[in-house]
Amino acid sequence: MYSIYYFDYTYFILVIPALLLSIYSQIKVQSTFKKYSQVRSSRNITASEAAQRVLSQNGITDIKIEHVRGNLTDHFDPKNKVIRLSDSVYNSTSVAAVGVACHEAGHAVQNAIGYMPIKIRSAMVPITQFSSKLAFPLIFIGLLLPTNFDFMVYLGIILFGVAVLFEVITLPVEFDASNRAINALESSYILYDQELTGAKKVLRAAALTYLASMLASLASLIRFIVIAGNRRGNNR
Repeated sequence: MYSIYYFDYTYFILVIPALLLSIYSQIKVQSTFKKYSQVRSSRNITASEAAQRVLSQNGITDIKIEHVRGNLTDHFDPKNKVIRLSDSVYNSTSVAAVGVACHEAGHAVQNAIGYMPIKIRSAMVPITQFSSKLAFPLIFIGLLLPTNFDFMVYLGIILFGVAVLFEVITLPVEFDASNRAINALESSYILYDQELTGAKKVLRAAALTYLASMLASLASLIRFIVIAGNRRGNNR
């Protein structure tokens, strides 16, 4: 390991920058959403109504739109065919809320047309849940044991790599949903000019959180690989 007196340089070189980006992205999405939550759309269409229009525009009639408690807990549930919109989104006519709701409708469109990345991500969900639970215990226990148990470390790294792959696949899914939302907002005239610009900023800020999360996970994966490789090299 790149360490002097237990000072791990890999953590500061790889993990800290990614962690700072994650913190920045969270602050950015909260501040951007708050800013454009104060901007009401000219047509006074609620977010739930906007999402319904996106669904109708794409010929989708079997998706329900429901209210869910929480702040920015909006999501599309493909299993139950439901778009759930949070307290700050569902009945709001703000530019931010409309953008978020149409983004979730974009996921419903992806699911309806069989968009390949979302199909791959959905198939990976149970595998990722399993691998995420086992990865860290295997890595840390393996590092505490003699090098004869290095297979545990590498198995943990492989399982963590599956979780990272899931986050990589999530990126095109999220970016595409945002593009679909913006195109629908523009083509159906739900938002106009500066309103549309505001919605784009909200969705870009949200996309940054997914990118930051993926980079943080990738940094941790690389760090574990470096640690495992140095441990093996030091014991030859």
